[in-house]
Amino acid sequence: MQVRSLSTLECTRLLTEHRLGRLACAGDGRPYVVPIFFAYADNHLYAFSMPGRKIDCMRANPQVCMLVEEHGAGRDWKSVVVEGRYEELPDRIGHKHERDHAWLLLSRHFDWWEPGALKPMTVPVSDHLDHVFFRILIEQVSGREARDDG
Repeated sequence: MQVRSLSTLECTRLLTEHRLGRLACAGDGRPYVVPIFFAYADNHLYAFSMPGRKIDCMRANPQVCMLVEEHGAGRDWKSVVVEGRYEELPDRIGHKHERDHAWLLLSRHFDWWEPGALKPMTVPVSDHLDHVFFRILIEQVSGREARDDG
């Protein structure tokens, strides 16, 4: 087994080719990790969610981390870790362009809204929950790749 670091270009390629990642955030001094669908463009990861623990954590502490993985044949794998800052894209003047851009990128996939809009819960307290578009400004990216030589 050989493990090597990925170049920035290789990391970017992996982010471009994949849609599912694991988002890590922290709130009240406790870590929280959830799978999310995303779209990569312009040094940002764009995503969509309903309000909940993840959004509450990122609003309180915008420093986040994302893991994106690819599993190959046998024991081969690649992983990219993104460190960045949460930026909410609210539905109001001043954010329309970024919000529309996020929608355009995400909507290229037929099921883009499902993970963020479907929430396992009982009847909501309110009959109206606003969805949240957000992006993660990539501040640092690193990656590794393992190849089985045997």
